[in-house]
Amino acid sequence: MPREYNLKPFREPIELNIDYESELNAQQLAVVTATPGPALVLAGAGAGKTRTLTYRVAYLLEQGIPIDRILLLTFTNKAAREMMDRVADLIGGNTTGLWGGTFHSVGHRVLRQHAEAIDYPKSFTIMDRDDAKTLMSAAIDDAGIDTKSVRFPKPDLVCDILSMSLNTGLPLGQVMEERYSYFDTLTDEIGRAHAAYSNRKAANGVMDFDDLLIQWLRLLRKNSEVRELFQARFQFILVDEYQDTNQVQCELIDLLGGRHHNIMAVGDDSQSIYSWRGANFRNVLEFPNRHDGTQVFKIETNYRSTPEILDCANAVIAGNPRQFNKVLSPVRDPGMKPALVCCNDANQQAEFIAQRVLELRDEGIALEAMAVLYRSHFHALELQMEFTRRNIPFVLTSGIRFFEQAHVKDVAAYLKLLVNPAEELAFKRIVLMLPGVGAKSAAKLWIELTTHLSKKSDLAKALYDIAGHAPKKAQLGWDQLAETVRQLEDEQSKGPGHLIRMVVAAGYEDYLQEKFPNYYSRIEDIEQVAGFAEQYDTTEAFLSEVALLTNLDTDTGRDRNADQEKIRLSTIHQAKGLEFEAVFVMMLCDGLFPSNRAIESPQGEEEERRLFYVAVTRAKTELYLCYPLLRFMHGSSGETMQQRSRFLDEIDKELIEEWNLQSFDPYS
Repeated sequence: MPREYNLKPFREPIELNIDYESELNAQQLAVVTATPGPALVLAGAGAGKTRTLTYRVAYLLEQGIPIDRILLLTFTNKAAREMMDRVADLIGGNTTGLWGGTFHSVGHRVLRQHAEAIDYPKSFTIMDRDDAKTLMSAAIDDAGIDTKSVRFPKPDLVCDILSMSLNTGLPLGQVMEERYSYFDTLTDEIGRAHAAYSNRKAANGVMDFDDLLIQWLRLLRKNSEVRELFQARFQFILVDEYQDTNQVQCELIDLLGGRHHNIMAVGDDSQSIYSWRGANFRNVLEFPNRHDGTQVFKIETNYRSTPEILDCANAVIAGNPRQFNKVLSPVRDPGMKPALVCCNDANQQAEFIAQRVLELRDEGIALEAMAVLYRSHFHALELQMEFTRRNIPFVLTSGIRFFEQAHVKDVAAYLKLLVNPAEELAFKRIVLMLPGVGAKSAAKLWIELTTHLSKKSDLAKALYDIAGHAPKKAQLGWDQLAETVRQLEDEQSKGPGHLIRMVVAAGYEDYLQEKFPNYYSRIEDIEQVAGFAEQYDTTEAFLSEVALLTNLDTDTGRDRNADQEKIRLSTIHQAKGLEFEAVFVMMLCDGLFPSNRAIESPQGEEEERRLFYVAVTRAKTELYLCYPLLRFMHGSSGETMQQRSRFLDEIDKELIEEWNLQSFDPYS
């Protein structure tokens, strides 16, 4: 029998002539030159994680590791491009052969080659969000679920529920109980919809975005030949932002590294803040237990922030019991202590931030080098209004501007129609939320309504009178709409805040539950609008103020001055990975930050503390920690006293400087 002899492709030796000792600090150098084997790299904020990873790739190439034997995994397309560009710059431009990209992009590449092993065609197509929603709608019908007789989540929400279960590895019932308790009686029905959805995907040769991971993992588990092929190919695996991995991603990495065991997981357990989308920070904590002989490295030298800011950050994260202890050490010279600013209420907090931002700009810090960070989008309502009044240009990375959000505009539509029954756009916005109502039927209903209103009929009576013209599917919703308007008319004198809460209680909250996975945050937004509206005596005054400020925002040149420098307003989640000369962290009150829901469990409070740590470590030179004493809260009839965030009390008083705000009287 002839002997088999494997020919290996000849590769020119790579000589990059990099002086690693002069390019890297001692901690980075230890990581870059680490011996083979599993390694956990705990890279603190601002410690040069990306630089370390790219030099590690270069070092492996210099050690003779073929470029196509290296797998480099990241979480976002932006991070993947940046990493590949840096590697290209470092090694002279050619990264051909390097397996690098997001988990989903690498999964797609593998599945294109081997989809037939799991009974999918290689030509499978990937559905976008709208396609998945359409297919799920058909699957719900296939499952025989009568969505008319039971309040059932919308198809895109069913997709989100299933995605959470699949990516966390948690049973559907547990996900329903913990995250969607208002639908937990429908677990069996959603399970049937999932089965029908899977059958339709297979029959049509299509995958959704989650399948790029789920089916990749299924492929590796099911087919030993494919599994061994990629285990042999990937001699070294490097994973960025490992603290953000979910259960599926963790299993994929462990499987792929099952032969060579050269997995380098780089991350920071102190910055694990995405449990709400399935990330599991225990993947970091338990890495050494899953991989025998793990070398644990720490990169703690911070090049971003002043010593005073780092002292504050170290104090913040020290309160978490479950973590790898790290102490960020500074390179920069000393600066000012972080400022702790107590404000009377949310309006004064907004006034302080606006004034201080303008002062810092005059002192030479560009607006684009500043950021205001907050826990939730609704925390910034008053600040957006204040910036607009003062003509301070800002960019929102936490979403669209507050009063332009769909759910806020939905509720405002009820108030607009109440004060002006001739408001066609408001009427159509409301009725289009009803089942079975489309653009054509909404137009016909508007004609019927205006006919009845012209006969001096009041709005509620007119709605009752034309109920017979509504589509059959909309009859129940139409009756509810007419009754809601009647109640609003009866209680209009109680003010706009009260009316907004009535709209929510009358059925809009149910609508949000059925349609959106972030139902809670949308309700918080609307409650914040209701609280903001309390300061106006009439609904007309409230709507006029909102319209004036919104139009002022447009007139001041959001489009015309597109190149104008702007301060960034952002949730902390969306500011992760960024840095700014000056940072304001606002609404640091218990119940807001940490949020009420988070502090229901020790794990939730720990994640909130990590989130605060991320906020603090965005600041390079100046940091302002702000909280109001009074605040409109959900369920209250007015302003309530606030307790400042427990996280502030964990910072030694010597590490911060308290600022007392004084009202300026030009005549005193």
